[in-house]
Amino acid sequence: MSLKKLTVAAVLSLASLPALAQTQTIRVGVTPGPHAQILEAVKPIAAQKGLDIKIIEFSDYVVPNTALADGELEANSFQHTPYLDNQKADRKFKIEKVAETVNFPIGIYSKKVKSFEALPAGANIAIPNDPTNGGRALLLLQDKGVLKLKDGVGFKPTVLDITDNPKKIKITEIDAAQAPRVLDDVDAAIINTNYATQAGLDPVKDALTRENPKGPYVNIIAVRAEDKDKPWVKTFVEAYHTPEVKKFVDEKFKGAVLTSW
Repeated sequence: MSLKKLTVAAVLSLASLPALAQTQTIRVGVTPGPHAQILEAVKPIAAQKGLDIKIIEFSDYVVPNTALADGELEANSFQHTPYLDNQKADRKFKIEKVAETVNFPIGIYSKKVKSFEALPAGANIAIPNDPTNGGRALLLLQDKGVLKLKDGVGFKPTVLDITDNPKKIKITEIDAAQAPRVLDDVDAAIINTNYATQAGLDPVKDALTRENPKGPYVNIIAVRAEDKDKPWVKTFVEAYHTPEVKKFVDEKFKGAVLTSW
């Protein structure tokens, strides 16, 4: 074979390689705790596929979508679809879901009682103050028979939608990240799993009760709408949805966090 033919063959071979033949860096926003820990497990797998993940941690649920929309991130991995839909409706973000990741069944925790049934009449229960997680908490309380909500409230009921509260439960709305810190001051708090584990709580052992994990609250990877079909997105999702990452989640969180794949 001539040198010319070898050169042409080499060019054709290079052209057939995946789009991420050269390393590409993406910045991914997460909240501290499980989301960040899982992404650390994804990182070396993505690196083998030519994707360098820079993990950026945020302490609340609002800034990661703003940072993504503003181009300070390429993706984020911290929220479920109802929350993203609410953010898009309120803030007009052009952000899209590209994959499901893990589910964190929200739980009710207490330092004052040992069982959910032991919560007294008039108990003060703290819930997240954002619309979707606050609504999620109220739906959990309804599912457990503590209160009733208006029909047709969907995923975002508020305290104004409570139609029956026979035990005279007092609802205190607080920032989701602060929920573990108020356990000394309330009878119980409904806490997102990432904040519970970050505070040293074990969702499987310490929660008085948890929501049904088969609800709509599976977490997602989100990117800007203009990026959703780019090759690196597919690579990122493939690196996340691997047996190695599933094994890490199962062994690390022991049922507190559930994979979607």
